Amino acid sequence: MARIVQKFGGTSVADVERIKKVAQRVKCEVDCGSEVAVVVSAMAGATNQLIAWTRETSLLHDAREYDVVISAGEQVTAGLLALALQDLGIDARSWQIPIATDGVHGKARIESIDAAEFRRRLAQGQVGVVAGFQGIGPRGRITTLGRGGSDTSAVALAAALEADRCDIFTDVDGVYTTDPRIVAKARKLDRITYEEMLEMASQGAKVLQTRSVEMAMNHRVRVQVLSSFSDTPGTLVVDEDEIVEKRVVSGIAYSRDEAKITVQGVPDRPGVAAAIFGPLADDAINVDMIVQSASEDGRTADLTFTVARADLDRAVSVLEKGRKGIGFAALKPDPNVVKVSVIGIGMRSHAGVAKQMFQTLADKGINIQVISTSEIKVSVLIAAEYTELALRALHTAYGLDAAG
Repeated sequence: MARIVQKFGGTSVADVERIKKVAQRVKCEVDCGSEVAVVVSAMAGATNQLIAWTRETSLLHDAREYDVVISAGEQVTAGLLALALQDLGIDARSWQIPIATDGVHGKARIESIDAAEFRRRLAQGQVGVVAGFQGIGPRGRITTLGRGGSDTSAVALAAALEADRCDIFTDVDGVYTTDPRIVAKARKLDRITYEEMLEMASQGAKVLQTRSVEMAMNHRVRVQVLSSFSDTPGTLVVDEDEIVEKRVVSGIAYSRDEAKITVQGVPDRPGVAAAIFGPLADDAINVDMIVQSASEDGRTADLTFTVARADLDRAVSVLEKGRKGIGFAALKPDPNVVKVSVIGIGMRSHAGVAKQMFQTLADKGINIQVISTSEIKVSVLIAAEYTELALRALHTAYGLDAAG
């Protein structure tokens, strides 16, 4: 008997009618003889409404009470889905399963799950419905896991239950080679490795939350991404050993959530980089791509790096405060950039992937501003106006276009 965890996102449970359709889908899995646990998100728009009420009540709100309020949306969905399943004759219950987290409210991390009793109920044929996105901190208070946390809840529960598979139901029918809204010839992948999916998620693909992929990789949970609105097969996220044909490039991701800062005329001496990036780290501003170019006289350099676009103004403010101590000449912020990444485990054994990327962009007249690489990824920063052109050109160049 298979043990399956199914997770349904906000668009899948947007209203009561869709919750009833989700119940039918869960029933199909139960009728196939599987043990089924379900993790649900809040109904579409519910969390935003709860956040708005919280801010309206108290602008400088207590993070602990904020978590209490915004966790309510998933609780409502869990109860409604359990009722819908009961109406179909399924023995179903909403469960307050003990998911222990650290005490960081708003972005807690799961530490352990006591699933013994839950596992026993599943074995008896009961369907357990669990509110995603939340847990209990060390002091017994509700914590939430941050944006997309229900994906992490589902994968963590699948790991605790030693489930055969974790199905993530979304509004897309799988993982594509790139964004099909931009590249019409994008193909849906049958399988993708954990490492590739992790890079895709962290480089801008919105299909799965990054932490959920990390957890799946660490616990070897087989994840399937599929649509709530169709019966087509999805994409399996699996270990590299399960991929027979290792593609050189599996996908192309992009992120518009980037901003570039160039610090001009930086004194070229030891300790300057620490003086620039130290205060940014202290202010919880993450820096991604970094490149340094020295001047002709060797006395100064320009330092260019990227931050999240939402952090741009704060980063500029932090740097301006330290300007006198660092001694740089000027700051040039630029929010009109996009990061494009080509990703594939086949890069480990194939040379020339980066060269092909650079040549393809050059042929289209697209200037590369910053470059960063890893073992299975090459990322470049380009002007935002060239996003669509770059994605289509690279998709074709790496042979990813669908036939026809």
